[in-house]
Amino acid sequence: MSLRDEQFALARQCEAEGRQDEARRLFAAIGDAEALTALGQNLLTRPPIESYEGVKTIVEAANMGGAEAIHLCGTMAALGSGLSQNWSMALDCVQAGAERGWTPAQDVLRLLAKAPGDGWKALRDGVDIDALTIPGSLRTVHAAPRISIAERFLPPSLCDWLVARGIPKLERATTFQAAQGAVDNSRSNSAAEFHFAEIDLVLALIRTRIAKLTGLPLRGLENTQILHYAVGQHFAPHYDWLDPANPAVAQNLAEAGQRRATFLIYLNDDFDGAETSFLKLDWRYRGQKGDAILFWNVDESGAIDRSTLHAGLAPSRGEKWLLSQWIRLPPASP
Repeated sequence: MSLRDEQFALARQCEAEGRQDEARRLFAAIGDAEALTALGQNLLTRPPIESYEGVKTIVEAANMGGAEAIHLCGTMAALGSGLSQNWSMALDCVQAGAERGWTPAQDVLRLLAKAPGDGWKALRDGVDIDALTIPGSLRTVHAAPRISIAERFLPPSLCDWLVARGIPKLERATTFQAAQGAVDNSRSNSAAEFHFAEIDLVLALIRTRIAKLTGLPLRGLENTQILHYAVGQHFAPHYDWLDPANPAVAQNLAEAGQRRATFLIYLNDDFDGAETSFLKLDWRYRGQKGDAILFWNVDESGAIDRSTLHAGLAPSRGEKWLLSQWIRLPPASP
């Protein structure tokens, strides 16, 4: 192993052990495109978060020809986060990443292109962003609490993509109160959370569609999660809103706003049971693959809605996969 590779491995070790200052120093000292990409991702996802420096570092790595960094720039352009929103630029970046051999970029183009193409540019040109970002429509099923269904929100191919992306990242799911690592026995399923620097163009498209369908700002979407329930695993009755009377969440609510809505996409349907149960309605929902449910955690005045008490019931056969998206309404920028 070369000295450079030893330094890079040490930086990764420091990162995993929580020694972020040391990891950042080592990545910066190496200074090549791969190391700067790792540094940018660290700055964007590991406390203390330094968003401006993280984006700047990834752009620097992209300018050096780093394929992963170029791909990340594409995602940032798609989301309008860190870079101005520009879907054409996003696709150009994914194409450039694919041409430089970045396998995730190549896989994205193969997935999203309408038809097989001869070369990465042909695949890039075959991606119809306008069609892919059309959100579909909602059908109201309950007025109080406000619950709607979006049938066939995602095609099966995107559902399968999300499950495949979630599998390597699955960990024991936590609740907001147990986010510091404590186990909460009210929830026994697994979850894979995707931080900003882990979002690919597929997730960017889906997040855009969710924002359009709900009418809530894209910047209000929390980290997307892929949820997995094995036989017997469940999420006990709970609320998704954060209690404004709880001093422990006061700062978070002031900075990020209330969780106004929850959007769940069913990524498979080859299981039994495992409905989403709304206890105060005595009503359960189980979607087909690609269907989604939207429920508002607040009433029309913005006050928390206690009738949204719900549970994720356990499968009796098979495995249940969901995409879970909490959506906030952040305070207006000063």
